[in-house]
Amino acid sequence: MTAKGFSGSLDALIAAAQRADASLDPTNGITIVVLSQCGAVAIDTARPLIVLLDSATTSNQLPGRSGSGFALLSRLYGAERAVRLLPSGGASTLRSCTSGGAGQEQAVYIAGLEPLDAFATPWTMPWLSARLRAPDGCPWDREQTHASLAKHLIEEAWELHDAIAALESASEAERPRATADLAEELGDVLLQVVLHSQIAQERGDFDLADVQDGLVRKIVRRHPHVFGDASVATTRDVQRNWEAIKAGERAAAGEGEKVKGALDGVSRGLPALSASRELQDRASAVGYDWPTLDGVRAKISEELAELDEALAEAGHPDQITSTQASSAAALAHAQEELGDVLAVIVNLGRRSGIDAEAALRGANDKFRRRFGEVERRAASRGIVLKDADFTTLDALWDEAKAAEREVKG
Repeated sequence: MTAKGFSGSLDALIAAAQRADASLDPTNGITIVVLSQCGAVAIDTARPLIVLLDSATTSNQLPGRSGSGFALLSRLYGAERAVRLLPSGGASTLRSCTSGGAGQEQAVYIAGLEPLDAFATPWTMPWLSARLRAPDGCPWDREQTHASLAKHLIEEAWELHDAIAALESASEAERPRATADLAEELGDVLLQVVLHSQIAQERGDFDLADVQDGLVRKIVRRHPHVFGDASVATTRDVQRNWEAIKAGERAAAGEGEKVKGALDGVSRGLPALSASRELQDRASAVGYDWPTLDGVRAKISEELAELDEALAEAGHPDQITSTQASSAAALAHAQEELGDVLAVIVNLGRRSGIDAEAALRGANDKFRRRFGEVERRAASRGIVLKDADFTTLDALWDEAKAAEREVKG
């Protein structure tokens, strides 16, 4: 076999690499790839790499990885990574090669990296997780369990949510920072997946490969319109098909046990608005939904009237004025009716393409922002908030609201 641009065999090329690196043992594994195809190969930086230099400018691309050639290699190994030029054995760096420093050489040899030098590959994090939980690793990491890490996953997921929201609202000048923040938060979520997989591996339950295998099989199984012969025309068709497949999976998993329903599997740990949205999505997928949006709007009026009645029966309790509920049962009934109002508001958002959780978070952010402006305006006028009457504070709120709208144009 002859490498493009190399006058000898690959055996001769490997021999040249061994002369440059006496520790190279090809029987332990070595990767050989054409420069223009680096983006199409899942390069394991722990293995020695020989890059055959070619003049091609096009390349297939591995999904999930951008870039190719020396630009990609510099991301994986670092621009100052030492390399050997083949067949001469001359020393150079990836930065020099990027700017044409390989001259008339036919290949570049890069020695395998230690895990702590390989930051940009998917294999380093599992190694790092195992190292942290080793007997001589980190005491905190060794103490963690699936249960103790659960809260961190929720926290990281919400921080990721915030990063996505920030990117959506970022100006062109803010986008580089916002995209970097998003990448960082995605990494924090990935860390949780890796840590849970490491704990499971130590217990002999499953490992990261099982997680990846199960995920891929599930996605393929639930997309027969892409990987099979099913046919869909709309997103709605996809959702119905998805729920039907999931229902079949639940039935199969519960064979010989209680048959699982469409709503089983919706986590009780979800934020309430998000859980309501998911429950309603699942019910809708099996046909339980209002035919038109008019039905949802009418339901809001109905539920608000029932809430008013329940509050009246409870004696219009008001903690600010110390007005107590007529009874605990009456207050519980009012709480139930308030829940119904919230649920139908979520439904209105779902049908309208508005995420209620995101909407309320946005309202919270707006309240923080405007109340902060109220505090600033009050301080500039010598007004002590706790001593001011509501009329004064409401006027400041209206000023803050008007100022914000003016800025938005």
